[in-house]
Amino acid sequence: MTTLGSFQHLTANWKAQDVPMPVLFIGHGSPMNAIEDNEFTRGWKNMLMYVPKPKAILMVSAHWETKGTFVTALQKPQTIHDFGGFPQKLFEVQYPANGSTWLAEETQRVIQSAPVGLDTTWGLDHGAWSVLRHLYPEADVPVVQLSLDYTKNTAYHYDLAKQLQGLRQKGVLIIGSGNMVHNFQYAQIRGDFNTHFGHDWAIEANESFKKLILENNYKDLIDFEKYSTALRLAAPTPDHYLPMLYAIALRESKENVAFFNDAVIGGSFSMTSLKIG
Repeated sequence: MTTLGSFQHLTANWKAQDVPMPVLFIGHGSPMNAIEDNEFTRGWKNMLMYVPKPKAILMVSAHWETKGTFVTALQKPQTIHDFGGFPQKLFEVQYPANGSTWLAEETQRVIQSAPVGLDTTWGLDHGAWSVLRHLYPEADVPVVQLSLDYTKNTAYHYDLAKQLQGLRQKGVLIIGSGNMVHNFQYAQIRGDFNTHFGHDWAIEANESFKKLILENNYKDLIDFEKYSTALRLAAPTPDHYLPMLYAIALRESKENVAFFNDAVIGGSFSMTSLKIG
Protein backbone atom coordinates (compact mmCIF):
# COMPACT_ATOMS: atom_id res chain seq x y z
CA MET A 1 0.00 0.00 0.00
CA THR A 2 1.29 3.46 -0.91
CA THR A 3 1.08 5.92 1.99
CA LEU A 4 0.85 9.67 1.55
CA GLY A 5 4.47 10.01 2.66
CA SER A 6 5.75 7.43 0.19
CA PHE A 7 3.57 8.96 -2.54
CA GLN A 8 5.18 12.36 -1.96
CA HIS A 9 8.60 10.71 -2.15
CA LEU A 10 7.71 9.15 -5.48
CA THR A 11 6.34 12.37 -6.96
CA ALA A 12 9.49 14.22 -5.94
CA ASN A 13 11.60 11.77 -7.96
CA TRP A 14 9.48 11.46 -11.08
CA LYS A 15 10.75 13.17 -14.19
CA ALA A 16 8.06 15.57 -15.35
CA GLN A 17 8.52 14.81 -19.04
CA ASP A 18 8.04 11.07 -18.39
CA VAL A 19 4.84 11.28 -16.33
CA PRO A 20 1.29 11.16 -17.74
CA MET A 21 -0.54 14.02 -16.06
CA PRO A 22 -3.95 14.28 -14.42
CA VAL A 23 -6.43 17.02 -15.33
CA LEU A 24 -7.72 19.68 -12.96
CA PHE A 25 -10.75 21.90 -12.80
CA ILE A 26 -10.41 24.65 -10.21
CA GLY A 27 -13.32 26.70 -8.89
CA HIS A 28 -11.40 29.95 -8.59
CA GLY A 29 -14.00 32.26 -7.02
CA SER A 30 -13.04 35.81 -6.03
CA PRO A 31 -9.78 37.37 -7.27
CA MET A 32 -9.01 37.99 -3.58
CA ASN A 33 -8.22 34.28 -3.25
CA ALA A 34 -4.95 35.15 -4.99
CA ILE A 35 -3.65 36.88 -1.86
CA GLU A 36 -5.59 35.09 0.88
CA ASP A 37 -4.88 32.01 2.94
CA ASN A 38 -8.27 30.34 3.33
CA GLU A 39 -9.92 26.92 3.13
CA PHE A 40 -10.09 27.03 -0.65
CA THR A 41 -6.52 28.12 -1.33
CA ARG A 42 -5.36 25.49 1.16
CA GLY A 43 -7.50 22.96 -0.71
CA TRP A 44 -5.67 23.81 -3.94
CA LYS A 45 -2.30 23.34 -2.26
CA ASN A 46 -3.30 20.07 -0.58
CA MET A 47 -4.55 18.61 -3.85
CA LEU A 48 -1.20 19.36 -5.49
CA MET A 49 0.50 16.81 -3.23
CA TYR A 50 -1.00 14.16 -5.52
CA VAL A 51 0.08 15.77 -8.80
CA PRO A 52 3.57 15.26 -10.26
CA LYS A 53 5.34 18.46 -11.24
CA PRO A 54 4.47 19.15 -14.86
CA LYS A 55 6.70 20.05 -17.78
CA ALA A 56 4.27 22.85 -18.65
CA ILE A 57 0.70 23.97 -17.96
CA LEU A 58 -2.11 24.57 -20.43
CA MET A 59 -4.67 26.80 -18.73
CA VAL A 60 -8.27 27.22 -19.89
CA SER A 61 -9.61 30.26 -18.03
CA ALA A 62 -13.13 31.64 -17.92
CA HIS A 63 -11.65 35.09 -18.42
CA TRP A 64 -10.23 34.82 -21.93
CA GLU A 65 -13.02 34.76 -24.50
CA THR A 66 -12.23 35.39 -28.15
CA LYS A 67 -13.74 35.12 -31.61
CA GLY A 68 -11.85 32.11 -32.84
CA THR A 69 -9.41 29.96 -30.87
CA PHE A 70 -5.99 31.19 -29.75
CA VAL A 71 -3.08 30.19 -27.54
CA THR A 72 -0.67 32.59 -25.87
CA ALA A 73 2.73 32.55 -27.58
CA LEU A 74 4.72 35.03 -25.50
CA GLN A 75 7.95 33.95 -23.85
CA LYS A 76 7.22 36.32 -20.94
CA PRO A 77 3.41 36.63 -20.60
CA GLN A 78 2.21 39.65 -18.67
CA THR A 79 0.15 39.40 -15.48
CA ILE A 80 -3.26 40.83 -16.38
CA HIS A 81 -5.30 42.53 -13.65
CA ASP A 82 -8.67 42.14 -15.33
CA PHE A 83 -10.92 43.39 -12.51
CA GLY A 84 -11.75 46.52 -10.58
CA GLY A 85 -12.69 47.65 -7.08
CA PHE A 86 -10.18 45.52 -5.19
CA PRO A 87 -7.33 46.53 -2.83
CA GLN A 88 -4.13 47.92 -4.33
CA LYS A 89 -2.25 44.92 -2.93
CA LEU A 90 -4.03 42.70 -5.44
CA PHE A 91 -3.07 44.93 -8.38
CA GLU A 92 0.56 44.73 -7.31
CA VAL A 93 0.71 40.95 -7.69
CA GLN A 94 2.90 39.70 -10.51
CA TYR A 95 3.17 36.08 -11.64
CA PRO A 96 6.35 35.92 -13.73
CA ALA A 97 6.01 32.43 -15.23
CA ASN A 98 7.54 31.86 -18.63
CA GLY A 99 5.44 30.99 -21.63
CA SER A 100 6.20 27.98 -23.82
CA THR A 101 6.59 28.23 -27.58
CA TRP A 102 6.74 24.43 -27.68
CA LEU A 103 3.39 24.00 -25.92
CA ALA A 104 1.72 26.78 -27.92
CA GLU A 105 2.76 25.17 -31.19
CA GLU A 106 1.95 21.65 -29.95
CA THR A 107 -1.55 22.78 -28.94
CA GLN A 108 -1.95 24.39 -32.33
CA ARG A 109 -0.89 21.11 -33.95
CA VAL A 110 -3.13 18.71 -32.02
CA ILE A 111 -6.33 20.72 -32.50
CA GLN A 112 -7.61 19.65 -35.89
CA SER A 113 -11.23 20.83 -35.69
CA ALA A 114 -10.43 24.55 -35.95
CA PRO A 115 -7.54 26.85 -36.79
CA VAL A 116 -5.64 27.97 -33.70
CA GLY A 117 -3.92 31.34 -33.73
CA LEU A 118 -0.74 32.22 -31.85
CA ASP A 119 -1.54 35.27 -29.73
CA THR A 120 1.09 37.77 -28.54
CA THR A 121 -1.24 40.36 -26.98
CA TRP A 122 -2.80 38.49 -24.03
CA GLY A 123 -0.96 37.03 -21.04
CA LEU A 124 -2.13 35.40 -17.80
CA ASP A 125 -5.51 36.66 -16.55
CA HIS A 126 -6.67 36.33 -12.96
CA GLY A 127 -8.46 33.05 -13.69
CA ALA A 128 -4.96 31.68 -14.26
CA TRP A 129 -2.55 33.47 -11.92
CA SER A 130 -4.85 33.71 -8.89
CA VAL A 131 -4.75 29.89 -8.79
CA LEU A 132 -1.22 29.29 -10.07
CA ARG A 133 0.48 31.49 -7.48
CA HIS A 134 -0.81 29.05 -4.85
CA LEU A 135 -0.05 25.90 -6.83
CA TYR A 136 3.39 26.95 -8.07
CA PRO A 137 4.42 30.01 -6.03
CA GLU A 138 7.91 30.03 -7.57
CA ALA A 139 6.37 30.50 -11.03
CA ASP A 140 8.82 27.85 -12.23
CA VAL A 141 6.48 25.99 -14.61
CA PRO A 142 5.85 27.48 -18.09
CA VAL A 143 2.21 28.44 -18.73
CA VAL A 144 0.19 28.77 -21.93
CA GLN A 145 -3.45 29.89 -22.03
CA LEU A 146 -6.04 28.54 -24.47
CA SER A 147 -8.91 30.90 -25.27
CA LEU A 148 -12.64 30.15 -25.35
CA ASP A 149 -14.36 30.91 -28.64
CA TYR A 150 -17.54 32.69 -27.53
CA THR A 151 -19.21 32.12 -30.92
CA LYS A 152 -19.32 28.32 -30.47
CA ASN A 153 -21.66 26.03 -28.53
CA THR A 154 -20.82 23.59 -25.74
CA ALA A 155 -20.61 20.56 -28.07
CA TYR A 156 -17.96 22.35 -30.12
CA HIS A 157 -15.89 23.03 -27.03
CA TYR A 158 -16.24 19.47 -25.74
CA ASP A 159 -15.05 18.05 -29.06
CA LEU A 160 -12.16 20.50 -29.24
CA ALA A 161 -11.09 19.68 -25.69
CA LYS A 162 -10.88 15.94 -26.43
CA GLN A 163 -8.16 16.66 -28.98
CA LEU A 164 -5.88 17.85 -26.17
CA GLN A 165 -5.66 14.35 -24.68
CA GLY A 166 -2.23 13.60 -26.11
CA LEU A 167 -0.70 16.56 -24.30
CA ARG A 168 -1.27 14.78 -20.98
CA GLN A 169 1.17 12.07 -22.04
CA LYS A 170 3.86 14.70 -22.65
CA GLY A 171 3.99 16.08 -19.12
CA VAL A 172 1.43 18.84 -19.68
CA LEU A 173 -0.95 19.62 -16.82
CA ILE A 174 -4.25 20.88 -18.24
CA ILE A 175 -6.21 23.09 -15.85
CA GLY A 176 -9.68 24.51 -16.33
CA SER A 177 -10.39 27.54 -14.14
CA GLY A 178 -13.94 28.79 -13.65
CA ASN A 179 -16.91 27.92 -11.43
CA MET A 180 -19.54 25.20 -11.90
CA VAL A 181 -22.20 27.51 -10.48
CA HIS A 182 -21.67 31.19 -11.31
CA ASN A 183 -24.57 33.63 -11.34
CA PHE A 184 -24.01 37.22 -10.15
CA GLN A 185 -27.70 38.08 -10.49
CA TYR A 186 -28.54 36.01 -7.41
CA ALA A 187 -25.41 36.74 -5.35
CA GLN A 188 -26.10 37.14 -1.64
CA ILE A 189 -23.09 37.63 0.60
CA ARG A 190 -23.38 36.55 4.23
CA GLY A 191 -20.26 37.46 6.16
CA ASP A 192 -17.47 37.53 3.59
CA PHE A 193 -17.60 36.23 0.04
CA ASN A 194 -16.26 32.79 1.00
CA THR A 195 -18.87 32.13 3.71
CA HIS A 196 -20.75 28.93 2.94
CA PHE A 197 -24.26 29.76 1.78
CA GLY A 198 -26.24 28.74 -1.28
CA HIS A 199 -29.73 29.19 -2.63
CA ASP A 200 -31.61 25.91 -2.94
CA TRP A 201 -31.25 25.86 -6.73
CA ALA A 202 -27.49 26.52 -6.50
CA ILE A 203 -27.00 23.63 -4.09
CA GLU A 204 -29.14 21.42 -6.34
CA ALA A 205 -27.12 22.42 -9.39
CA ASN A 206 -23.81 21.70 -7.65
CA GLU A 207 -25.02 18.22 -6.66
CA SER A 208 -26.45 17.56 -10.14
CA PHE A 209 -23.21 18.51 -11.85
CA LYS A 210 -21.23 16.18 -9.56
CA LYS A 211 -23.66 13.32 -10.24
CA LEU A 212 -23.43 13.77 -14.02
CA ILE A 213 -19.64 13.93 -13.82
CA LEU A 214 -19.36 10.74 -11.76
CA GLU A 215 -21.68 8.99 -14.21
CA ASN A 216 -19.54 10.26 -17.10
CA ASN A 217 -22.80 11.57 -18.57
CA TYR A 218 -21.16 13.93 -21.02
CA LYS A 219 -24.32 14.27 -23.12
CA ASP A 220 -26.26 15.96 -20.32
CA LEU A 221 -23.18 17.96 -19.34
CA ILE A 222 -23.03 19.28 -22.90
CA ASP A 223 -26.78 19.96 -23.00
CA PHE A 224 -27.00 21.09 -19.37
CA GLU A 225 -29.55 23.82 -20.19
CA LYS A 226 -32.08 21.08 -21.03
CA TYR A 227 -31.42 19.13 -17.83
CA SER A 228 -33.09 21.30 -15.20
CA THR A 229 -33.99 24.85 -14.22
CA ALA A 230 -31.29 24.70 -11.53
CA LEU A 231 -28.57 24.03 -14.12
CA ARG A 232 -29.83 26.83 -16.35
CA LEU A 233 -29.59 29.21 -13.41
CA ALA A 234 -26.12 27.85 -12.56
CA ALA A 235 -24.61 28.93 -15.87
CA PRO A 236 -26.58 31.79 -17.44
CA THR A 237 -23.46 32.46 -19.52
CA PRO A 238 -21.03 29.69 -20.53
CA ASP A 239 -17.73 31.36 -19.67
CA HIS A 240 -17.24 29.89 -16.17
CA TYR A 241 -18.85 26.56 -17.08
CA LEU A 242 -16.77 25.71 -20.15
CA PRO A 243 -13.43 25.24 -18.32
CA MET A 244 -15.07 22.43 -16.34
CA LEU A 245 -16.36 20.88 -19.57
CA TYR A 246 -12.83 20.96 -21.00
CA ALA A 247 -11.60 18.97 -18.00
CA ILE A 248 -14.43 16.42 -18.25
CA ALA A 249 -13.81 15.92 -21.95
CA LEU A 250 -10.29 14.73 -21.12
CA ARG A 251 -11.44 11.97 -18.77
CA GLU A 252 -10.60 8.50 -20.01
CA SER A 253 -13.18 5.76 -19.42
CA LYS A 254 -11.61 4.17 -16.33
CA GLU A 255 -10.20 7.29 -14.70
CA ASN A 256 -11.38 8.30 -11.25
CA VAL A 257 -12.71 11.74 -10.37
CA ALA A 258 -11.94 13.26 -6.97
CA PHE A 259 -13.81 16.37 -5.81
CA PHE A 260 -12.38 18.92 -3.40
CA ASN A 261 -13.34 22.41 -2.14
CA ASP A 262 -16.93 21.22 -2.48
CA ALA A 263 -18.91 24.23 -1.26
CA VAL A 264 -21.48 26.77 -2.44
CA ILE A 265 -20.76 30.35 -1.39
CA GLY A 266 -22.26 33.80 -1.91
CA GLY A 267 -25.67 32.30 -2.66
CA SER A 268 -24.93 31.46 -6.27
CA PHE A 269 -21.29 30.41 -6.69
CA SER A 270 -19.71 26.98 -6.36
CA MET A 271 -16.07 26.50 -5.44
CA THR A 272 -16.31 22.78 -6.21
CA SER A 273 -13.15 21.58 -7.93
CA LEU A 274 -12.00 18.22 -9.26
CA LYS A 275 -9.01 16.12 -10.24
CA ILE A 276 -9.22 13.50 -12.96
CA GLY A 277 -6.69 10.65 -13.04
